[in-house]
Amino acid sequence: MTKTVTPRRISRRDFLKIGGGVLLATAGAKLLPAFMRRGIELVDVASAQTAPPDLFFAGTDGWIYLPPTPAIPPYHPDTLAPAPFTTYIFGFRNVLGLTPTQIANQKMKAQHTAPLFWARQEVEFRLKLTNLGLQMRPDLTDAHTVHWHGFRDAIPYFDGEPHGSVAVPMGKEFTYVYRPHDPGTYMFHCHVEDVEHVHMGMAGLVFVRPQQDGNTALYPSGKYAYNDGDGSTGFDREFAMMLTEVWAEAHWDDAHIQLPEWSDYRADFALLNGRVYPDTLAPNGSIDPFNPITDANGDLVPTPGYEHLQYQPLSSLVQCNAGERVLLRFASLGFTQSVMTLTGIKMRVVGEDATPKRGRDGTDTSYWTDSLSIYPGASYDAIFTAPPYQGPAPYDTYLLYNRSYRHSNNLEAGGFGGQMTEVRVFPPGTLPPQTIPNT
Repeated sequence: MTKTVTPRRISRRDFLKIGGGVLLATAGAKLLPAFMRRGIELVDVASAQTAPPDLFFAGTDGWIYLPPTPAIPPYHPDTLAPAPFTTYIFGFRNVLGLTPTQIANQKMKAQHTAPLFWARQEVEFRLKLTNLGLQMRPDLTDAHTVHWHGFRDAIPYFDGEPHGSVAVPMGKEFTYVYRPHDPGTYMFHCHVEDVEHVHMGMAGLVFVRPQQDGNTALYPSGKYAYNDGDGSTGFDREFAMMLTEVWAEAHWDDAHIQLPEWSDYRADFALLNGRVYPDTLAPNGSIDPFNPITDANGDLVPTPGYEHLQYQPLSSLVQCNAGERVLLRFASLGFTQSVMTLTGIKMRVVGEDATPKRGRDGTDTSYWTDSLSIYPGASYDAIFTAPPYQGPAPYDTYLLYNRSYRHSNNLEAGGFGGQMTEVRVFPPGTLPPQTIPNT
């Protein structure tokens, strides 16, 4: 007797059992049944690993500087820290363009926050990640990932969430492929041991420029936060504001091979772009992700006079000409609520979590405020118009700060932190056009 066996079709439940994007990575998306192929983007994972990357990150550890006040013995300053640094971190470094030897030399030279970068809507972007290991913690063999928070990936293989994709072990590398469809402000972080790795510094801000960019008919600069169709999100200058925190005891514990008790968490320092006031006003180091400036060993070149900020290169100082529109891109990967206030100037919130403030029927839902409540994991896009120059000083000064006293003062024992910076408004025509964010 001959039994005829009918080939069994793959069901939705069968597909979900496969998990982790493995089918897409190994067999190719063409093997999927038709109902699963509809709307999915086909990505050749093998070729993605050999194509030149747009950006190259290295995951490792290192040291940064935070002011000695408040002193929190024995946790801060850390006695193991080499001068002029005080605080142990995990983090990423941009090693684009470096030789393999130079890349290996960047172990123990992480920066905080992670390098700022940006992509363009509907333009494929590749980010390579290598794991250099943790020099201070040879007992830890942690893998690393780059998880783009809130971003819709082409396939789960590139998501950076280790349970559904891949993580990069020490000594290995992996290239993520992004196909951005939605402009706006996002953040990224390592998703392995994410509470620890995010708090230790493996987090940064990323944004997607809209396809409308370049259209000077809607706004003279041709720069926009979103595809608004009317120029309402047009701007002249943009500044990223990444909000993070440091619990000194947890950083000390990691440096001294101890285990922090996360239920005791408290934010001793609140950071703006990896610095605390008044260092938030200090000049930028090398911040162009696509043209990094390094020395012969591949290390970051410190700004003369600011050697303590060598691995905290991103300034938070906002400088603009009177009458210009300024876009502030806020993102928070701390663990506490923030309320960022701009004294004397109203901001118009035009986007939240990489979504324009427009209703389904196109209704404008943007709003004006001078204080923006930012919860952990959120991002906001806010635009203000620089007020008229008053003089007689070279520029007028407005404060941008966290209204929580513990997050906006590190000069006295009564308050920790330093999430504060300045907006400096110059006479019209003083500053040249901006070419790189935060400059």
